[in-house]
Amino acid sequence: MTLPAETRIGHVHLKVADLEKSLAFYRDLLGFEITSYYGDSAVFLSAGGYHHHIGLNTWHSQGSSPPPVGHTGLYHVAILLPDRQSLARLVKRLLDARYPLQGASDHGVSEAVYLADPDDNGIELYVDRPRESWPKDAEGNLQMFTRPLDLTQLLAEL
Repeated sequence: MTLPAETRIGHVHLKVADLEKSLAFYRDLLGFEITSYYGDSAVFLSAGGYHHHIGLNTWHSQGSSPPPVGHTGLYHVAILLPDRQSLARLVKRLLDARYPLQGASDHGVSEAVYLADPDDNGIELYVDRPRESWPKDAEGNLQMFTRPLDLTQLLAEL
């Protein structure tokens, strides 16, 4: 059995140490909109009016620290943007705010920028290339790769 091709991951719910710091990142810096609060310990955010793409809560994590390196847990949340210009706009916003980027990669199928939220959760901001341009070998198998992404070229989209 395999899942239908239309299957999508609908939202991510994160444990955070400080709701206001997380809102400053997800709402004020990345641009998600608040759709609802759940008391004073959780908030739900979305893009485009969806019920929520991101849930943030302090139910079991108020004031806590991120898990140490080398432990299991979330590697990153990938946020798919609709086009290259949208990615460029968001990267420029991050750079203008002097928010630290951790990397930028061309994967053949996508272009991605990596950073961490205030709780050290990995965030990937990316845009897919058209499916017909994805790199494949002679047998038609997908051949993803990781190469440096030229941020200057990306920002030239603006």
